[in-house]
Amino acid sequence: MSGRDADARSAWLAMRTLVLEKYDRRPAVAEALGMSYIRAKALRRVAAGPVSMRELAAAIGSDAPYTSVLVQDLAERGLVVRAEHPDDRRVKVVTITPAGREAAERADEIQNEPAAVLSRLSAADLATLDRILSSLIED
Repeated sequence: MSGRDADARSAWLAMRTLVLEKYDRRPAVAEALGMSYIRAKALRRVAAGPVSMRELAAAIGSDAPYTSVLVQDLAERGLVVRAEHPDDRRVKVVTITPAGREAAERADEIQNEPAAVLSRLSAADLATLDRILSSLIED
């Protein structure tokens, strides 16, 4: 493995460890909303705009039967509404309710709260980190 490849692997491992292990917000989201994280993820996707069941399944990386279970649970909680598409009765569209929007916003607040460890960085280092990571997201 070349030095560049080793550096890339090291950087990737550090980002993964930071976001998905040391400062993973998923358990806090699940606890705050009283639901599994995958349900919260689905809710956050629906909050972005009405979505078909097929599109929702693809967005959350789930199959159709499990997505139906998730949406049924969210509907029973009063967080989403599932209805027929106006132009195609075979397609079901999921829409957020006001209570669902509040829950999704709460999830976003938790997800977007930076880890306190970032306060150790100088303003210049934070700006550099933001610039680098933003450039990678744009690719």
